[in-house]
Amino acid sequence: MKPLLTAMFLTALMINISHANDSKRVVVIAGKPSHPPRMHEFNAGVQLLGNCLKHYPGLDLQIVLNGWPSDESVFDKVDAVVFYMDGGGRHEAVQENGRRLKMIDRWADKGVGLGFMHFGVEVVPQQAGSEFQKWIGGHYEHMHSCNPIWSPRFDSFPKHPITRGVKPFSIKDEWYFNMRFVSDIAGNEETTIQGLKFTPILVGMPSDAVRDGPYVYPKGPYPHIQANKGRAEAMMWAVERANNGRGFGFTGGHFHDNWANDNFRKTILNAFLWLGGIDVPRKGVESKITPEDLNKNLDPKTVRR
Repeated sequence: MKPLLTAMFLTALMINISHANDSKRVVVIAGKPSHPPRMHEFNAGVQLLGNCLKHYPGLDLQIVLNGWPSDESVFDKVDAVVFYMDGGGRHEAVQENGRRLKMIDRWADKGVGLGFMHFGVEVVPQQAGSEFQKWIGGHYEHMHSCNPIWSPRFDSFPKHPITRGVKPFSIKDEWYFNMRFVSDIAGNEETTIQGLKFTPILVGMPSDAVRDGPYVYPKGPYPHIQANKGRAEAMMWAVERANNGRGFGFTGGHFHDNWANDNFRKTILNAFLWLGGIDVPRKGVESKITPEDLNKNLDPKTVRR
């Protein structure tokens, strides 16, 4: 790729999917390119999801590509922000010596909804662990959580706006589990703790073989993961804070082509609306995509792992 094109591509861009003055503003931030093609396709993924919500009544959806926006006015009067990006020490939320972290924390204190997807749920505990537990009830912790590629079955769902219209499904993905939840709860049961109403949304049962690994990195197995054989695990969860702010964590989203699955996709579309305080339809958000839709806006990948 030519240097100029690379610079242009990696510059954060904003796309206004829909807008109305009395709408709830939801900002979805896609991370910079990483991983081989059709994995971690953050930019293509958020645009695909955004098009599924195009012109949705009451929604002012702002899509930010290639990382943190250069123009932070997109956050003016924001109702919810979703992060779909690489995490860990490179997480967009922890850059600038904590300036962004403090900004997000102020949003949370004002009741702004916060959602984190796939690698975006991972932070270095010393950098942002307490903040993530406050905002969304937990996070991925290196060597505590694990990240096998497997196919959990989601056969039943709690009564929650995010699950409206979602039917049982199973799909292969890099589903993380054993999150570092607040107060070290298992996370597989609804509870209220430390001012959070915690609801597991997608819960599945890893087989013994899945617990034994290999995980993606490090390949494991980890004895503490094996010790919980037979325990159901939450791979998506939602919280309601005492100030009525909302949050969710979603550990799937590694493989771009999984957005073709209607139930996988509906779960996240519902979550975007719920996070922003918008009523979710009784049957959930209906949408259809084509193979052509999946092939749009893919990153010209230069990174290999």
